[in-house]
Amino acid sequence: MEQLSESSHRDSADGRIGGEGGNGEAMARGLSAMLESVIKEFDSKSLDTLSSQDKLSGSLDRLVQELDQLLENAPLPFIVQHASRISTVKQRVSSMNLVLKSIQRRIDNIDHMLFQHPSR
Repeated sequence: MEQLSESSHRDSADGRIGGEGGNGEAMARGLSAMLESVIKEFDSKSLDTLSSQDKLSGSLDRLVQELDQLLENAPLPFIVQHASRISTVKQRVSSMNLVLKSIQRRIDNIDHMLFQHPSR
């Protein structure tokens, strides 16, 4: 009789483990769905930021060209100083664009690994 109750106890424990596996799968699906929405939101915002940065970079390029023309015509110390500042800002924006593009590639890789090749 003791063997029967021990066997029953093991069977019910095995049932709990199987039940926890089902819950684990549900939790994994929930976590995957949550991560998917977070990644999509971040992806959208990062694309908006990249677009904004590209527009800013284009505007800075035009401004630098105009300042270069102005410097050729009237090289005043005041203009030279501001041109230098704008050039520095342009370099920083370009550097930030490279960082943002690197982040975007990483997010795309994560998205690809998580949602294009499901291992479920």
